[in-house]
Amino acid sequence: MDKYQEMKTFVHIVDSGGISHASNKLNIAKSAVSRRLSDLESRLHIQLFNRSTRKLSLTDTGRAYYEQCLRLLNDLEEVESSVTNENVKLTGKLRIAAPQSFGLAHLGSVVETFILDNPDIQIELDLDDRRANIIEEHYDVALRIGVLEDSQLIAKKLFRLNLVPVASTKFLNDYGIPETTKDLESLPMFGYMLSSDYLHYTDPQGIIGHIKPKIVHSCSDGDFIAELISKGIGYSILPTFIAYKYIANNRLVPLLPDYTWGNENAYVVYPSNRHLSRRVRVFIDHLTMNFENTPYWDKYAKLFKV
Repeated sequence: MDKYQEMKTFVHIVDSGGISHASNKLNIAKSAVSRRLSDLESRLHIQLFNRSTRKLSLTDTGRAYYEQCLRLLNDLEEVESSVTNENVKLTGKLRIAAPQSFGLAHLGSVVETFILDNPDIQIELDLDDRRANIIEEHYDVALRIGVLEDSQLIAKKLFRLNLVPVASTKFLNDYGIPETTKDLESLPMFGYMLSSDYLHYTDPQGIIGHIKPKIVHSCSDGDFIAELISKGIGYSILPTFIAYKYIANNRLVPLLPDYTWGNENAYVVYPSNRHLSRRVRVFIDHLTMNFENTPYWDKYAKLFKV
């Protein structure tokens, strides 16, 4: 058996989650996939998978071999592209992970235009506010908002994450309009995915400070929070990519608009130990083109002065 076919089959088994799915994607018999895997393990004298009645899981050696196979197969793809035509159509699968709230609100048109420009690419997009382990779960790229902790990832900044305190006119009629950060600190807050107990700000004179909000309720979905506080249930400090439409429709009012809130950014990240294929590079460039500098939701900055 051709070593290239063995490696390609092995990668398909890992990516698709099993021999049956791999046989469907490769359009060959399940027995042929099993035979290729068996031949590969025999030739290498190693066990690539832990086998159980329910699923296959990579051994530590198998995981390391998988990463090497990905690199070699992507290198081969790059070499073929370079000697044919750099403008050749992009093909293959692109696995992407992104936060659900941001993805639902702002990724649709970006992914749509990428698919229209590259119709032979297969997109697998996982929208989930949990932070996927993109190395173990074999994602090509992920969007990350906030603090980056994984040193195994290479990150490219897309935009600054601006926050804005917002409340409904009903809430402000009941509690009064806050004039200082201390006033804001004393109001009942609906918390949104806070990574710590404190929120940082920069005042109009450039002085940096923080508040410890009085969180009464909390939720992981920003639009859910925005809907509730628009009816007068507390205030919140939301990303502008969520808050802008509620402010534009006069459903929420920005508070302390001369202050800048937050000190985090949004990034596109990818594994440092994996070769960056052409389709991944093109997708990263596409994201950057759409989101770098001032994204469109922050062009409403005059409304809340972030």
